[in-house]
Amino acid sequence: MAGSTAEYIQHHLTNLTYGQHPDGTWGFAHSAQEASAMGFMSINVDSMGWSIATGLIFILVFRRAAVIATSGVPGGLQNAVEMIVEFIDETTQSIFEYKNDLIAPLALTIFVWVFLMNLMDLVPVDWIPELAKLVGISHMKVVASTDPNVTMAMALSVFVLILYYSIKCKGFMGFLKELSFHPFPSVFAIPVNFILEFVTLIAKPLSLGLRLFGNMYAGEMIFILIALMFGAGAIFFVFGGVLQWAWAVFHVLIITLQAFIFAVLTIVYLAQAHETDEH
Repeated sequence: MAGSTAEYIQHHLTNLTYGQHPDGTWGFAHSAQEASAMGFMSINVDSMGWSIATGLIFILVFRRAAVIATSGVPGGLQNAVEMIVEFIDETTQSIFEYKNDLIAPLALTIFVWVFLMNLMDLVPVDWIPELAKLVGISHMKVVASTDPNVTMAMALSVFVLILYYSIKCKGFMGFLKELSFHPFPSVFAIPVNFILEFVTLIAKPLSLGLRLFGNMYAGEMIFILIALMFGAGAIFFVFGGVLQWAWAVFHVLIITLQAFIFAVLTIVYLAQAHETDEH
């Protein structure tokens, strides 16, 4: 039972990975060991597929809301979309004090997209993987935000914007001056300042990507562990059902909060990138 339990957990935590095998051939990995042996040029097809799918859902739903929008009595979809847009817009205005038309749409995109990726965690863990098996797909992880490649890619995209706006608003020399003369405004403290500020700078994408990954991975693991109870007898089946329902209700708060934190930290970091000594 221990072996089958370990295999069950490992199977649900393994991505559908495509890449080059050590023997030079290309194809899908059939285990976590094969996937790790493929190296950097491999791709987690399920993570890419579900992240793109949820992104398309976001685009289609919001476009539909824009098409049917009316100045009269709004429908349910329009109400929901307007509430989300107004909430993110108010949050952005309360944090970001500068003029930049990109920030609010970026925060909205991040919040909704991350929320939809996280929302897939509420789908029972066996449903989609078992359906995938029926069509010959060996592995299927549906929660893209449990893949560090996805969360860190999003975090690094934000990091590129942080560097861009830091240099644009402060100038290249101003950016270097910020790294060299903070927090101690002394020439002799430049090495210490640079180390401290560089660590602070690098910590921004790490805090974005790893926080989201860690929380969602832990949540997915709990769902998997609860699912193990369904095969342990009638009493554990009922108890597992109650636990799964309770954790799903609580997890709604987690998936929403993690999407909100990612969006808010993005706004905060970009606001810091716009700060100048004259402000």
